[in-house]
Amino acid sequence: MIRRREPGTTNPLPSREELRAFLRTATGRVGKTEISRHFGLSTEQRPALRALMAALKEEGSIAPVGRRTIRHAANLPDMAALEVFGTDADGEPMARPITWEGAERPVVYMRPERPGQPALAPGDRVLARITRLGPGKYEGRTFKRIGTGSPSRILGIYTNGLVEPVDRRARSAWVIPPGQENGAQEGELVQAEPIPGGSRERYMGPSPARIVERLGPMDDPRAVSRLCIAAHRIPDNFPAEVVAAAERAEAVPPGTRDDLRGIPLVTIDGEDARDFDDAVHAEPDEDGWRILVAIADVAHYVRPDAPLDREARLRGNSVYFPDRVVPMLPEALSNGWCSLKPGEDRGCLYVEMRFDAAGTKTAHRFGRGLMRSAARLTYEKVQAARDAEGDAGLAEGHIARLYGAFEALLAARLRRGTLDLDIAERRVILGPDGKVLSVAPRPRLDSHRLIEEFMVAANVCAAEELERLHQPCMYRVHDRPSDEKMETLRGFLSGLGISLPPSNLVKPRDFAHILERMKDAPESRLVSETILRGQSQAEYNPENIGHFGLALPRYAHFTSPIRRYADLLVHRALIRGLRLGEDGLTDAEAAELPDTGEHITKTERRAALAERDAVDRYLAAFMADRVGAHFAARVSGVTRFGLFVTLEENGASGIVPMAALPDDQWFHEDAAMRLIGRRTGLTFTLGQEVEVRLAEAVPRTGSLSFGMVVGDPRAAAPRKPVPPRGRQKLAGRGGKPGSERQREKRPR
Repeated sequence: MIRRREPGTTNPLPSREELRAFLRTATGRVGKTEISRHFGLSTEQRPALRALMAALKEEGSIAPVGRRTIRHAANLPDMAALEVFGTDADGEPMARPITWEGAERPVVYMRPERPGQPALAPGDRVLARITRLGPGKYEGRTFKRIGTGSPSRILGIYTNGLVEPVDRRARSAWVIPPGQENGAQEGELVQAEPIPGGSRERYMGPSPARIVERLGPMDDPRAVSRLCIAAHRIPDNFPAEVVAAAERAEAVPPGTRDDLRGIPLVTIDGEDARDFDDAVHAEPDEDGWRILVAIADVAHYVRPDAPLDREARLRGNSVYFPDRVVPMLPEALSNGWCSLKPGEDRGCLYVEMRFDAAGTKTAHRFGRGLMRSAARLTYEKVQAARDAEGDAGLAEGHIARLYGAFEALLAARLRRGTLDLDIAERRVILGPDGKVLSVAPRPRLDSHRLIEEFMVAANVCAAEELERLHQPCMYRVHDRPSDEKMETLRGFLSGLGISLPPSNLVKPRDFAHILERMKDAPESRLVSETILRGQSQAEYNPENIGHFGLALPRYAHFTSPIRRYADLLVHRALIRGLRLGEDGLTDAEAAELPDTGEHITKTERRAALAERDAVDRYLAAFMADRVGAHFAARVSGVTRFGLFVTLEENGASGIVPMAALPDDQWFHEDAAMRLIGRRTGLTFTLGQEVEVRLAEAVPRTGSLSFGMVVGDPRAAAPRKPVPPRGRQKLAGRGGKPGSERQREKRPR
C-alpha cells in the first residue's frame, strides 16, 4: 500500500523494519525514487533516506544492484550464479543459487536452452537472468555457462534400477547403471549423485546416477523421519567428544544456590515427553498471586565455546518427529542431568513473580537454585483433575491454585488484546509396526494454556531483567504483517464483510476481534489459518522491535534451554548480569549475537519445515488406502494452476489441478482469490465448501491430489462474461493448447 502525502505535510521516514519489509516483497530493482514514492517521502527527506539505506547495507539487510538500485538480501538479484540440482515433472532443469545464507535456498525454474545448446544437467553451473515468480520461486534463463560444480545429491528411493526422488518438485527418475548400485536393495532410501557426462537430453530417457549412501529400507518404521532429516540436512549424530563431555556430567553441588526443594514444584508436559525443563508452582499472595517458574540449569553443564556448546549452537534447537526426537543436547543431559525428574535434585534458574488479582505483574526476582520436582504431570491428567475438582495426587488445593493464577494471567492477556490463533496441530499416532493408526487434531486444553501463560510471563520478566541490568539480550521478535500480506488479508476478509484498519494502525486486538466474531461461523478455521499465513515470521534478534502477536514491547525465550539455544544465551546473560556464577555470557558471545540470532532463526525454520514434511508424508501414507474416497473439504488456496483444498476430517491438504476441474475455460481473479468458469459460471473461492475425491496419495513425496466432485451449490447460472481487466485467462480441460497453456506448467 502506497502512503499518500497531503500537501504541506511530511510523512515520517520508514523504520528499518518497514524498509526491509518493502524490499522483501518488491520485484526487480528498487532505487530511492521507488522507495520515496511508496512511502510518500519528500525531496527534502532524500539525505535521511540515503543514510538509512547505507545503514541497512552495512548490516547486510540489503544489497546493491548496479550503481543506483538495491534489493533485499533475501531476494535473488536480477543476475545470479546457479547450480542445477534436478528436474521437474516435465524434465525441465531446476536450479538453486550457489551461495545462499537463508534457511531454505530458493528454487529457480530454468527456461529451455537455446536451439543447438545441450540441455542443462545436475551439477551444471550457469550465470542466469532471474525473474521473480513468487516467494522463494524464480524463473531463470541461461546467460552464460560457468562450469560444473561438485555433483548435487539426489535423495530418493531405489526401485527397478531407478532412483525416484522424494522431492515433490523433482519427480523425474534417475537410472542406476550396473555396478553403480553400491549394494542398495530394492525399496531402499538412498543418496545418489549424477554421473558426469551422462545423458543430458530428457527425450533420451532418465539421466544416469550412482548411489553413494544407503539410508535403510523405506518400509522401516523410522524411514519417514530419516528421510526428512536427510532432506533438510539436520545434524543427527553427535561427535564422540560431545557425547563424552555429556557423559562426564555430574550432579549440581548446592554451593550458594537458593534451596527450593521444600517448594512442591511440578512439571506439566505431553504424555510422550521425555525431557522436562520447566516446573511451576502458584499460591495466593495477599490480594494476588505468587508464581514460581524453575528452569533446568543447562548453562552449568554447557559452557561457552566448549564442544557441547559448539554442537548445540550448530543444531540451534531440537527437532521433533512422530517417532523420534533429534535433540540439541546428548541424551545424558537432555534426558538426564538437565531433566527435572520427580524426586531428584536438579540445578535450576528460577523467576519468582508476583501479580495482583487482575493479573498485572507487580514484581519479579531471578535466582539460581536447587529444586526437587514433586510430580511429573501430563496436560490430560491436570485437566481431568481440574474438571473433577481433584488434585492429581498432590496436596489438596494444589491444582486449584495453579488454575487460579492462570485465570488472572489470562484476564491480563485478554485486556492486552493478543493474537491467539487456536489452530490445532495434527497429531500422528503410530502403531508398534510404525504404521499410521490415525491422524487427528491435537486437542488444546486449558492445561496447555496454563503452562503457556506461565512461560510467557517468565519470558517477559527475562527480557525486562536484562534491560534493567543493561545486558545483551537475544530477543524473540515478531514484526507486524507486511503491506503486501495486509492487502491480501484485507481482500480475503472483505469478502466476508470484515474490514481492517490501515496497515500502519492495525493491532493484534483487531485480529482478535475478528476471530471472536467468526468463532461460530463455518469459515472459522479458514479465517484463523488465513490470518496466520498473513503474519510475519518470528525471529531471534539482539535488536528489539517487540512482539506483535503477543502485544508485548519486549520478549525473550527463557524457558526451554534443553531444546533451544536462544534460551541458553538468555540464561547466560542473566547469570552474567546478576553475578550468579562464572559461566555467564562472554564478551565474544555478546559480539556475535547478531550472527547467532540469524543462524538460530534459520535452524528453527529448518526444523519447522522438516517436522511439517514428516507429518505430510505420514498423512499421505495414511491416505494411500483411501484413493477414490470422497471427502468434505474447503478451498484453502486459489492459484493460476489449480486449487488447494484442506480436508475437514484430518487437516490433510492437497491440490486440485486445472485438469481435475469441470471442463471449462477458467479465469483467475487474484485479488478476489477465486476461479470463474466462462461457460458454466461456476465459481471456486477461498474458504468455499467443496466435495473432493482423492485421486492420488504419494507417501514418497507427501503429495496428495484430488478431483472435484461438488462445486459451489450457490454458483451463478451459466453465463458468458467478458473477462474484465485484472483477470488472467487460463485454458481449461477443453481449452486449446498454446503458449498460455504451456506457461501453466510452471508453478508460481
